Amino acid sequence: MDLKAGLWQKQTLKLAMTQELTQAIALLQYSSQELAAFLEEKASENPLLQVDFKNIRTIDPRVGTKVKARTPSERDQKNWIDQIGEIPYSLQDHLRFQLNVLPLEKDERRIIQFYIENLDENGYLGATVQDACVKLGITEDEAENALVLLQGLEPSGVGARSLQECLLLQLQRMKPDKWNFLAQTVLETHFMLFAEKKWKLLAKLLKLELREIQQTFDYIQVLDPRPGAAFYSEKAAYIVPDVIVREENGGLTIGMVDETVPKITFNEDYYRELAAYGDHEVARFLHEKQQDFQWILKSLEQRRETLMKVAIKIVEKQPGFIRQGRSFLKPMTMKEIAGELGIHESTVSRAVREKYLQTPAGTFEMKSLFSSSIQTTELEQTSSQHAKAAIAQLVQDEDKQKPLSDQDIVELLSERAGIVISRRTVAKYREQLGIASSSKRKRFL
Repeated sequence: MDLKAGLWQKQTLKLAMTQELTQAIALLQYSSQELAAFLEEKASENPLLQVDFKNIRTIDPRVGTKVKARTPSERDQKNWIDQIGEIPYSLQDHLRFQLNVLPLEKDERRIIQFYIENLDENGYLGATVQDACVKLGITEDEAENALVLLQGLEPSGVGARSLQECLLLQLQRMKPDKWNFLAQTVLETHFMLFAEKKWKLLAKLLKLELREIQQTFDYIQVLDPRPGAAFYSEKAAYIVPDVIVREENGGLTIGMVDETVPKITFNEDYYRELAAYGDHEVARFLHEKQQDFQWILKSLEQRRETLMKVAIKIVEKQPGFIRQGRSFLKPMTMKEIAGELGIHESTVSRAVREKYLQTPAGTFEMKSLFSSSIQTTELEQTSSQHAKAAIAQLVQDEDKQKPLSDQDIVELLSERAGIVISRRTVAKYREQLGIASSSKRKRFL
């Protein structure tokens, strides 16, 4: 090997990640909301960039028509979205109302109020008895007694510090019969065995039959593991599509929803006013900000063009899905789309991130339309989504006393649906669907 030192010329080709290129990549993966926030931030940094939000419109999903945006001062009694009521009555309000009618000492009321303020949305207590002692300067007995009073309020199970305690609190208020006694015994002494459905061992320890454990499980199923959830309400999130596909004259037309993205314009008046000073530093500043504007404008155009190309290709490959819904979704990968468009797979991934496609069959996240292909017995291809739907249906129809094993599902998929997948793949899809294993799905009566 020649290890002599020397100077040589070598010509290479490499891609440099400039700030502008990084910005273009970031813009491509931004959702409409993220893009609007980015442009607003850029406008605060660049006086030559003006952001116009006047073009943004809200969309009424009942009729699919655009509704002109209103200022906060404008009121429209017929506007459908204003008619959606909120739930002002919270769990804390419900508990305070009960607290006000109880004959309590001042200190008891103060401690319970502390506990109420530390409940989460499910009604569980986020603070400990020791926290109450330190915060309020009280004894442990006082804190424990106040907690008992809180746990005696409605809804049943509120103020629990664990799922086990929550269920036991509810059982203690129910009719004291055989199943109530069994349920309390199981939850108090063997909670983890019961939760993990190790029922054979549990039946042996308690000297019970498996059918009695099953009936105890059914009895506990009527309890509410989240007693405070009924009082908790999240504001509805409304999805605005980025691309709309319509069926017209027997064909499909594709259009971008530009109304969700603010328009940007160049502040020509400001540019001329500053350029008139003739100062070298000002001229350099204006040149930089003008270039920044041009790069953002170009990046927005590329973002729109790339998203449109990907959407067109999706519609070309999925006409059945567009017209009739998810059950007609064919296998389609990002690599396949990228190859046909002559772009990188990561570009497709960024283009469909948090973008939505509105079709005659509904509105879908574009990313969810991509799935791997699976071989069938007819030597054709089907999608992983189709295989998951078939697995869910088989589990739904199975005999719960003799649930299907993963190998049974493999064989039935091949026989009935012509889908050829391995046992490991069935297990993976089952877990993704939130379906328990056959041993945990089994019923004993």
